[in-house]
Amino acid sequence: MNGPDEWDGRELPGSPGERPRIPSPRSAAEDRGPLPDAPPLPVAEPDSLDGTSRAPEAVDGTEPPVAPVILPAPAGAPPHRILKSLLGAWALAACSAEETAAVEAHLTDCASCADEALRLREAVGLLHPADSLDLDPLLRSRVLEGCLGRRPARIPVPEWATPYDAETAKLDALLRDMGAAEWRAPVRLRWFEGERPVERETTVAGVMGHLMAVDGLVATALGLTDPLGTAAPPGAPDPLIRTETFWRAADEKQSPLATHAPWRDQSSALIRQVSFAGTKVAELAVPYGDFRLPLRDSFLDRAFECWVHAGDIAEAVDYPYEPPAAAHLHQLVDLAARLLPSALADRRRAGLATPPQRLVEAGAPGRTLHLEVEGNGGGHWYIALDSPAALGTPEHTVAHIALDSAEFCQLAAGHISPEEAAAGQHGERDAIRDVLFATASLSRL
Repeated sequence: MNGPDEWDGRELPGSPGERPRIPSPRSAAEDRGPLPDAPPLPVAEPDSLDGTSRAPEAVDGTEPPVAPVILPAPAGAPPHRILKSLLGAWALAACSAEETAAVEAHLTDCASCADEALRLREAVGLLHPADSLDLDPLLRSRVLEGCLGRRPARIPVPEWATPYDAETAKLDALLRDMGAAEWRAPVRLRWFEGERPVERETTVAGVMGHLMAVDGLVATALGLTDPLGTAAPPGAPDPLIRTETFWRAADEKQSPLATHAPWRDQSSALIRQVSFAGTKVAELAVPYGDFRLPLRDSFLDRAFECWVHAGDIAEAVDYPYEPPAAAHLHQLVDLAARLLPSALADRRRAGLATPPQRLVEAGAPGRTLHLEVEGNGGGHWYIALDSPAALGTPEHTVAHIALDSAEFCQLAAGHISPEEAAAGQHGERDAIRDVLFATASLSRL
């Protein structure tokens, strides 16, 4: 006996005991092109006096079956193969209005294309939308907070140094995104001197050189290498003189990107140094020419200037830039508010502010201005008006100023004039004017 797969001659057509033949699968009719139009329906002829018509009767007298009504394809509709090729674009919503209408009309009649369209739409739903390549400015803080929540740092960064750490990291991320041509983009630096605003134009590379030169004051106070090296000017360290020295020494043939790595390395060294030193160096004096700041305040000052000049750079290269986190911004606003009594006394000595109404002993309450800063990082501060050593109290308030936090910082940076700043003012006009101009005088190159 032959096996089931052995040939015995019965496969020949017409042979005795011929096996039934299974036909091979056929392709769908619509895959070969458009279906032919349906034949026109027979038109019934009138057979009554009133002109009405009735369907022809069958030969045996029974009612003939009613033929299904097949609507012809719309005139000018694309063929099946064209509509099938548009399914991918249709699923991505990339078809024109006419193509979309033609495809959707075709899907109501073609089952295979309808199934394919459904699969494509489901696949499109799995695709991720195009996300911005710009990192969330708070991402680094959230990651660090999560890591420290799981395992506290053995050597934590002091709280007063965290704004500087965050702002230098943000600026570093901005610089990494820039090309060589953008480093030569012109940047307009603005600050306030005396009674008038001052401007200076440089480049992105020049701004980074300025930041590195002034950060060098903090570096040398901590025993680190001065970025100016042997070119550092002798005598009292002054931010303006150091910046001018760095700009003169800059090699014009050198790539403008050359300041990026040294500035980043210096910033990292500063954070590492104060983290190891801890609270022992918080009150270390850092000279700024004709005044000094404790190291803790100096780090806040450098964070503020880093943020302000990063905004100048971002504006020059048309790049969005976010303000500091609310907790950091509050520390920066607090530093400016604490410096206002001394700034007001300096302006009095220069004859630029009204004299005090009466002398107040150190630590005693005196005339006070209530500074209200609204928004993120805001709060309430009471500024002593008659003496930097006096105590500002709500009970001795003679004037009130209300400012938005961003507006206050722009005023302290010298980017807006005192006349444009205050949103709300109440009380002694001279006291309000003196404090607004003192705030603007905190700015410098």
